[in-house]
Amino acid sequence: MKDSTKDSLLRSAKAALVPAVACAVTLGGLGAWTASGAAGRPAEVSVSDARVLVPFDTDDTAAFLRIRNDGDGDDVLLSVEAPTAGRAMLSRTVTKQGAGKMSMISSVEVPANSTVEMSPHDTDIMISAPPRMRAGERLPLVLKFRESGTVRTEAVAVPAGSAALPPK
Repeated sequence: MKDSTKDSLLRSAKAALVPAVACAVTLGGLGAWTASGAAGRPAEVSVSDARVLVPFDTDDTAAFLRIRNDGDGDDVLLSVEAPTAGRAMLSRTVTKQGAGKMSMISSVEVPANSTVEMSPHDTDIMISAPPRMRAGERLPLVLKFRESGTVRTEAVAVPAGSAALPPK
C-alpha cells in the first residue's frame, strides 16, 4: 500500500475516533456527576394534613393542606380537583386597608427543599358546591403539579375555626 494511502486512512481513523472519545469522556463525566449526588434530585412533593371546612349554609367552603418538596428542583401546583364537589380553585387572601379579599390564582410555587402551608389567611383551595359533610368525613382532592404529576389526597372535614394545620 502506498504511503499516501496509509496516511489518508490513518487521518480518517483519527477523525472518526475523536467524536467517539469525546462522547465517552462526556458520558463518563455525567455518570460520575450524577453518582456523586451533585446533579441533584428532581422535585419530589408530598401532601399532608389536608383539612376542609364543614360547609355551613353556603355554596362554598375552603380546604387547606401542607405541601412538602423534598427534591432539589422547584415544582408548581397547577390545579386542584375535588371530584365529589362542583369545582375546586386555588385562591389567595389579600389584605388591603384591613380588609381581606379572595383572589383566584393560577398556580402555587413549591420551592425545592421547602414546605408550603395553606391557611385561611394566605393560600387555600376554594371548593364550590361541596357535598354535605360532617366533621371527620373526607373529601377527595386531586392535585396536579408541573414536575411531580398527579397527587391524590383526602381532606378531613373540620368545623370552622379549626382549619389551621397542626404543627409540623
